[in-house]
Amino acid sequence: PLGGFARPAEWLGLQYEAQQAGFLLGLFTLHQRIDSLKQQLHSLSRDIWTRPEVAGEEVNAHDVLVRFFSEQDQAWTVQSHYELPTAFRASWGSVGTTGEPRRLNVGFLCEYDALPEIGHACGHNLIAEVGAAAAVGLKAAVETQPELPVEVTITVLGTPAEEAMGGKIDLIRAGAFTDVDLIFMAHPAQQDASFLPTVTIAEVSVKYHGKASHASAYPWEGVNALDAAVLAYSNLSALRQQLKPEWKLHGIIKHGGAKPNIIPAYSELEFYLRTPRLSDLWDLKAKAEACFRAAALATGCQVEIIYPAHTYSNILPNDTLATLYKSNGEALGMVFPEQPASFSGSTDFGNVSFIVPGIHPFFHIGTDALNHTEKYAEAAGTAQLYALRAAKALAMTAVDVLCCSDLLQRVRDDFRLAKLREEK
Repeated sequence: PLGGFARPAEWLGLQYEAQQAGFLLGLFTLHQRIDSLKQQLHSLSRDIWTRPEVAGEEVNAHDVLVRFFSEQDQAWTVQSHYELPTAFRASWGSVGTTGEPRRLNVGFLCEYDALPEIGHACGHNLIAEVGAAAAVGLKAAVETQPELPVEVTITVLGTPAEEAMGGKIDLIRAGAFTDVDLIFMAHPAQQDASFLPTVTIAEVSVKYHGKASHASAYPWEGVNALDAAVLAYSNLSALRQQLKPEWKLHGIIKHGGAKPNIIPAYSELEFYLRTPRLSDLWDLKAKAEACFRAAALATGCQVEIIYPAHTYSNILPNDTLATLYKSNGEALGMVFPEQPASFSGSTDFGNVSFIVPGIHPFFHIGTDALNHTEKYAEAAGTAQLYALRAAKALAMTAVDVLCCSDLLQRVRDDFRLAKLREEK
């Protein structure tokens, strides 16, 4: 039913610049186009799901998505291996406008890396399906509009290595987002949510170098790197008592020696540091590094503190986009329960949200299983209904913003204010 789709303009007290009849026709065409491709989209998702590839190795997933957009129609410009070996870019546009020429590039993101051993237990195959479906749906809607306030370009970016290396951050540094004005993606979860406050995360590797010696005959000749690792671990455990409740640090000792009768000359720890805001993360990093260095000083070891991966930022909220997505989702049958009081997940989309206004909602896939479990991986292979519903809600939200300049300005204002709040 189309009856609820016009609500965003009404409850925001706005008038769409496009004619209402044309707007509804666009939404109808959007749904029709996505539904007509549901078998192709499902095959795309299943192909990625049945052949899980870890971060940086998503060769098949890349090829499947490149082939999907290349086979749509010749209007799509597709670039394979875009800036990264397993990234891609597909672009279409532009159409319209009324009044002075203005261009709006609407972006959709696809993720498709899997987890080691348990496959698509985070449902990234569904993120790929949602991004592809939303993009072709929006294209169909835009093509029905004789006039729009802006010229429209649609860009789909395939963003690899979210689970480990932060492919989006590499793409940011390569300039992949410089011409994108709005960005959309949706992530599977345990419930429908227009926004969840993700946290920052930094991965740190700590290596202690000591001196080997016989542990019984000549212990005074050795410098015990394992002692340094144990002290560092204990230092961090004590530090937790003085941390803010929402600050998290957790880790392991990856290497602690070869044999009990050899004083270990080398040890290694790996820790994750998480805070709700990027500004807090620098404080936590300083405290953790003091613990690592203190252990080296106490034992006489040399220490290396290495940050092997990109730091993931928290996601900036955008209230206008979240409200529109929720309204559109409810019109499609989504149910949005009360938002959890806390959520400790992290994503490299957070870094994108600091440079481009965007939204990263979460969608239920019909299971109570938790992400990063075998049961969730199983559910991610059969969640077609939920993925396409999320894609429609994303594309409908993009239509709302394209058809109403006031909404677009509100999105931009939300983005600016969120960045100012983060800097305080």
